[in-house]
Amino acid sequence: MEKLNQRFIYFICVVAAFGGLLFGYDWVVIGGAKPFYEVYFGITDSAADQGLAMTVALLGCMIGATLCGTLADRIGRKNLLIISSLIFLFSAIATGAFHTFTAFLVARFFGGIGIGVASGLSPMYIAEVAPSAIRGRLVSLNQMTIVLGILCAQITNWLIADDIPGGIVTLESWNAQMSWRWMFWAAAVPSFAFFVLALFIPESPRWLSTRHTTKAFAILEKIGGKEYAQREMDAIRAAQAEATQTAGLAILFSQKYKFVLVLGIIIAVFQQWCGTNVIFNYAQEIFQSAGYEVGDVLFNIVVTGIANVLFTILALFTVDKWGRRSLMLLGAGGLCLIYAILGICYYFGATGFGMVILVVAAIACYALTLGPCTWVLIAELFPNRVRAVAVATCTFMLWVGSSTLTYTFPFLNQCLGSYGTFWIYSGVCLCGFLFFLVRLPETKDKSLEELEKELVK
Repeated sequence: MEKLNQRFIYFICVVAAFGGLLFGYDWVVIGGAKPFYEVYFGITDSAADQGLAMTVALLGCMIGATLCGTLADRIGRKNLLIISSLIFLFSAIATGAFHTFTAFLVARFFGGIGIGVASGLSPMYIAEVAPSAIRGRLVSLNQMTIVLGILCAQITNWLIADDIPGGIVTLESWNAQMSWRWMFWAAAVPSFAFFVLALFIPESPRWLSTRHTTKAFAILEKIGGKEYAQREMDAIRAAQAEATQTAGLAILFSQKYKFVLVLGIIIAVFQQWCGTNVIFNYAQEIFQSAGYEVGDVLFNIVVTGIANVLFTILALFTVDKWGRRSLMLLGAGGLCLIYAILGICYYFGATGFGMVILVVAAIACYALTLGPCTWVLIAELFPNRVRAVAVATCTFMLWVGSSTLTYTFPFLNQCLGSYGTFWIYSGVCLCGFLFFLVRLPETKDKSLEELEKELVK
């Protein structure tokens, strides 16, 4: 077996995963800033404006995910990573700097575009440069940085915000005037670091393979030596024998790619519909329903963030050993059971520390399984010819799933109660478990070209 250049591989993959860090931070930071910018902009009594502020970034996510595939094929993975870092930098500075609500929404919209691009592009790039033996672990780095970004946002919000006397935020207070600005501005530091470091990573050799063969070979040689580079190039050329150009949506939606596309979309949507992300978006409501006061809720939120990080770290060491299929089954089945128990506890009015344990268990189960494995599978299921547009399509559908999950939770919680809502999520997870049991193949230890032969008929 060729000796891999581990230092070089991890450097370029960690840099690409910076997109995940900014994705996680920008996605969660608004939750901590929400009580303060609402007072500043005078929208505390406007449910419509509050909803718009929270969801405008999701619209940007969908557009960013849609553009990702076409742009990644047209200008390359590296160039688009650089552009996404600049979008994050602009959004971080502008969101905190603007003084009108309209301008604030525009900045948040651009932040959403950055999230949409990075959420599909970072795992795609990593999958295309990573050797198959450690590809799962490396793509999982993207999920690792996402959860680190989430935790950083939670801690940053907690540290920046001043104590709130009487629990009332006034327009004259530092929180309303400045703290929410610094919460957004803090993202400018990793955004700038992402921009600088992205200048020093190579282009994806699989993107280069149809344009600059010599450069593609040189990058693969630096990753694993001449024998590794020659074997990878031979496999890439064999996969390109039918077509030497990348393909668009018309080809992706053809009968040939039907199975793998449907599989990718279901995996992407299920990652959101499994329900775990509502714990981050609506943690206050969930913990208050379990009998906790606001001060304890903030602490519990940080606890969930820490659990998210710890079990994502564990996932880095299991995804290539246990396999994607096994972890997806474990995640869907585990969440089905946890949500069922959680619903029973809510139904009988249980409160206290036991409820926190169940919520943390759900986060841990997700972080170990569905969180990282979804991005790994989306990045590796598709052939080189359609990978960029396919990953973009699946990422778009993931954000559609996120939007519908986020939008429907308050209605479900109001109409069915916390117990009914979590029982619905338990049923969704049961359906996901059965689908993965029947339809999901194992992908570990297989090259991208080997997977193409198996999955595309």
